[in-house]
Amino acid sequence: MSRIVCKFGGSSVADHTQFLKIRKILQANPKRTVVVPSAPGKRNSGEAKLTDLLYLCHDMAQKKLSLDGPFSLIRDRYLDIEANLGLKAGMAQVLENFRKEIEEGATRDFTASRGEYLCGILMAAFLGAEFVDPKDTVFFDKTGRIDPKTYEVLGKRMSDEKKLYVLPGFYGVDVKGHIKTFSRGGSDISGAIAARAVMAEMYENWTDVSGLLMADPRIVENPHPLDEVSYREIRELSYMGANVFHDEAIAPVRDVGIPINIRNTNRPEDPGTLIVSKLPAVTKYDIAGVAGKKNFSMFSLEKNMMNKEIGFARKMLGIFETKGVSIEHVPSSIDSMSVVVSSEEINDKTEAILEDIRRILEPDTLEVEQDLSLIAVVGEGLSHQVGQAAKVFIALRDANVNVRIIDQGSSEFNIIIGVDNGDYEKAIRALYAAMMTPNPAFKG
Repeated sequence: MSRIVCKFGGSSVADHTQFLKIRKILQANPKRTVVVPSAPGKRNSGEAKLTDLLYLCHDMAQKKLSLDGPFSLIRDRYLDIEANLGLKAGMAQVLENFRKEIEEGATRDFTASRGEYLCGILMAAFLGAEFVDPKDTVFFDKTGRIDPKTYEVLGKRMSDEKKLYVLPGFYGVDVKGHIKTFSRGGSDISGAIAARAVMAEMYENWTDVSGLLMADPRIVENPHPLDEVSYREIRELSYMGANVFHDEAIAPVRDVGIPINIRNTNRPEDPGTLIVSKLPAVTKYDIAGVAGKKNFSMFSLEKNMMNKEIGFARKMLGIFETKGVSIEHVPSSIDSMSVVVSSEEINDKTEAILEDIRRILEPDTLEVEQDLSLIAVVGEGLSHQVGQAAKVFIALRDANVNVRIIDQGSSEFNIIIGVDNGDYEKAIRALYAAMMTPNPAFKG
């Protein structure tokens, strides 16, 4: 039997009613045999994040302060779920032991990991599932990346297709056997690792939204949902600031071609968004979405016969490297070159960079522009249709938006433009409206 791995985010395990929804979701499809829970999320906007409370407990213990305040909030969350589900999982004693571990010097990563660990214990007890501890099955190598042996060990541990398994998200162990957590949002990575380990037919990521949207709903009113999107498109949208899917969580499943389905725990009937290796030849829209980020700076120089100077570009980029600044884009022409960087990265380094450029490269002109935004129109279909770039620039012209930067990769599945920060929202709305014409060849 093919298997489906289900990762449930914080909102999906926030209280006992969400646990009941999870059971119904699993019962609806017997292929759903591996569950990866996050730590319980916030039940309301005024509630503190459980992971933040765990970090606070660790910090207070380091200062020899009482944990009574934050730990009582943590304790109550788990005991409430246990009581309301009618479980006898022994959480009171488990929590008391955990408190002692914090007070006796538990590491920061160990303390934070218990949010998922404790939720996993409750989930396994509730579902009658087998609990799989990542400390025995998920391994980091010395560089902090996932050790490939994880897939073999975890796959063997969850090899019985007739069993239901619960694997807490967010953590594993380092080369010394110490608990190590992923970055925030790391339970998505745990789910992808589990999917690859059992070679699942699908990785379902259950959250509180019915898939991804084609634009930021804070800027565009009621943007269309994304039915299907490729790994490449997701990578580009994520890079450009769209709140999509943890990039590291895509890699384990992308490498072996396992699709990801982003679903809504509160609306399980919604199909959600499917992330796949390869899109069909014809899609409903030629774009996957419009996304962007604010606050970039652009260093621009001109120098006659620049193209004849061997190593000119290397020297230019090397200046930013020596200052510890990563580069976003490098638009250029025969006698000019521009370097676009995050304004946050350069901070007070601007004058030092300008001075080095003048001294090393001796440009004819040199200037720096700040308060720029980058916006990407992303879609595999862009390379298949004539006139897509024209749509972009006509839309911006009609919206009275001045384009400061134009950049398109050789793959032609994204068009990146730069505008003033003040035109950012207007440009996003104009581009979304212009690019959302349904493809007439689509028959879905």
